[in-house]
Amino acid sequence: MAVQILLALAGLVLLTFAADHLVLGSSRIATRLRISPVVVGVVVIGLGTSAPEFLVSGVAAARGDTGIALGNITGSNILNLTLILGVAALIARLAVASTVIRREVPLAVVAVVVFGLLAFVGLSLWAGIVLAVGAVAAIWLLLRWAADGRNTELAEEVVEYTGEEPAPVSAAPAGAAPVEAASVTAGRAWIEPFRAVLGLAGVLAGAQLLVANASAIAADLGVPQLIIGFTLVALGTSLPELVTTVQAMRRKESDLVVGNLFGSNLFNSLAGGAIVAFAAPSGSNGTVGVALVLTMILTGGLAWALLRRGLALTRVEGAVLLAVYVLTMPLLLSA
Repeated sequence: MAVQILLALAGLVLLTFAADHLVLGSSRIATRLRISPVVVGVVVIGLGTSAPEFLVSGVAAARGDTGIALGNITGSNILNLTLILGVAALIARLAVASTVIRREVPLAVVAVVVFGLLAFVGLSLWAGIVLAVGAVAAIWLLLRWAADGRNTELAEEVVEYTGEEPAPVSAAPAGAAPVEAASVTAGRAWIEPFRAVLGLAGVLAGAQLLVANASAIAADLGVPQLIIGFTLVALGTSLPELVTTVQAMRRKESDLVVGNLFGSNLFNSLAGGAIVAFAAPSGSNGTVGVALVLTMILTGGLAWALLRRGLALTRVEGAVLLAVYVLTMPLLLSA
């Protein structure tokens, strides 16, 4: 079993490292293609940071390990709004814009509730279609809200993240079309597609390593796959969000932290749930127990309520969220 544990850890490390390069490479390619910063921020970066959850759950479902797949999604959703959000509040008081609380956060909570109910009943093909349609609708709403006169901050964050300024346009003779100025990084343009492809390959390889060995460990220990999924696997796939959160809090980007964590739950629930439903073998509708579903929904509601109370999260409230995580894990394990 020692070899399997080492291989699973290697898969986690590869997954985390490769996911970062996948998102960075994809974002820089999109920026250089002159795609709107709003689209890059919401779609490319937003979906990209959930790539570990998507691919780990998809690989697990395709292998028939639906317990690991669903445990990973539900566990990640709980971790994001207890452990990671709690750590963020302990670093510094976390103030949030009212628009985020009114729009993005409720949308994420609704997505978690829908996923939880469908996962409790069983993720059939039809459930996957419902979740996929919901994911498309959510992305459309996010893009519309982001473009609704408040895309300046998002554009600045995208530029800071990618390190890519929009290509300037040089002056042109009268009657001639504007000529795009040469970018100082044009000579290195080939690196980003290479980075993105290698990042995708690394995420796939890391997901395969993690899932195969996590499944073997669960079998050797006689532990249900669902438990391995919402503990060890979920903790591993949530590491990128934890690193991003700590870095963002150091830069005092509270809205980015809250948007990233609730956005991760939204994409995990809708897009991730759809992937699991489509990838699972025919007839093997995965289900999640009522205790895990209720914990996932209630932690989302608790985080939302704490943020709404004063449009901020204090260190004391962050400690409360951490305590919720510590207390619920033993209860779920014994359920």
